[in-house]
Amino acid sequence: MLNPFLNRFVTVTFSAIFFAAVSGAPLTAQDGTREEQLDRLFEELADPQNLEWRETEEEIQKLFFDSGSDAMNMLLMRGMTALREGDLNSAIGHFTAVIDHAPSFAEGWNGRATAYFHAGLYGPSMFDIGQTLTLQPRHYGAMLGLGRILEETGKPEQALEVFRQVSILHPNLFGVSDAIARLEKAVGGSSL
Repeated sequence: MLNPFLNRFVTVTFSAIFFAAVSGAPLTAQDGTREEQLDRLFEELADPQNLEWRETEEEIQKLFFDSGSDAMNMLLMRGMTALREGDLNSAIGHFTAVIDHAPSFAEGWNGRATAYFHAGLYGPSMFDIGQTLTLQPRHYGAMLGLGRILEETGKPEQALEVFRQVSILHPNLFGVSDAIARLEKAVGGSSL
């Protein structure tokens, strides 16, 4: 059974990431290559003293959510809208269409992983998380999903390691320090 707190945590996190990504002005070519931009932004995001981490997070999400194709971006947004509205079958269908047409676009895989997760389909979700992380190893949203699945399936040690990795990438991310504390207590208590 899904933990209600964790379910809300993933839903709130995914929604915040989506809305941050689709708002604001797009990054321009003068901002450097996509990977250079991501390197710079992830360096800023990893600083726990960065008071502007929300803006940094938004810039990362803009890059993550831009497939380079208006059609794929539209399909991705339709999938996210369906997911937010609880229409998991439609969400999975839209994300699958994105994957079919743009298999190297990590956010299509991540969106479908999230929809599968909410449908209780952990195996397919983990497969899609693997694809997401293969394409974008710093995708902390996918890592959150992986950590949550590991925790829900009784693998607290592995979940703890994943959440620690997320904390290195994004030390200010809502709920991560609480997840680490909870899992450290669970792992410490289970070894006695």
